[in-house]
Amino acid sequence: MRREEGAREHLDGFVAPADRDASLADIDRLSAWFGGHALTIRAVRRLLRAVPGRAVVVDVGGGRGDFARRLARAARRRGQRLRIVILDRDLEGLGFAGAVGRVYPEIVRVCADASALPFRDKGVDVAVSSLVLHHLSPAAAVASLEAMRAAARAGVVVNDLLRTRLSWLLVVIATRIFARHAISRHDGPLSVRRAYAPDELRALCAKAGWGHVRIRRFPLLSRLLAVTW
Repeated sequence: MRREEGAREHLDGFVAPADRDASLADIDRLSAWFGGHALTIRAVRRLLRAVPGRAVVVDVGGGRGDFARRLARAARRRGQRLRIVILDRDLEGLGFAGAVGRVYPEIVRVCADASALPFRDKGVDVAVSSLVLHHLSPAAAVASLEAMRAAARAGVVVNDLLRTRLSWLLVVIATRIFARHAISRHDGPLSVRRAYAPDELRALCAKAGWGHVRIRRFPLLSRLLAVTW
């Protein structure tokens, strides 16, 4: 399947707050139901095994804080001490995340771009990017991957969609049946067509200076996971 590099999703532009929040709620719910969140949390947990004491995880492009909230809950259940930084350039989304921070004081918010992280080298333990990379051009994706690797001591986790016909069909079915908003039904299948294939992602990681990278496909979950350490 050819990558639809020039295509744009509704959520790439201005969307009324109510519509945006409804679509993001669909993404969060489907990621929870079909295992996307669990893949990322498990990979973060593995990287944090080597980190003593309280760890710092930055969620790049974390928006409203949906994944950060789920990561915080998983850490609490395991008795793990985390500081989670939601990083996003969308002030409106970060404003919504403020409500999450009141329930989870271990979560803080930073307004910044995914390709210019405001952290010193090795200033955090793990950097995470979930369903963000396919929104970026190849040059911006390399810049973001490079910035995350520079900032993270223990490693980086990138979770995105797997661009195959099977993934596209599964996402079409899932969004038609379970998504509650029309934006989700449009953007979901298009996101698959915009995603980077494994070889393309490996090339981006190499350009970003990732020395070690493990890339795994999860066809039935329509996900692609890249981890460096």
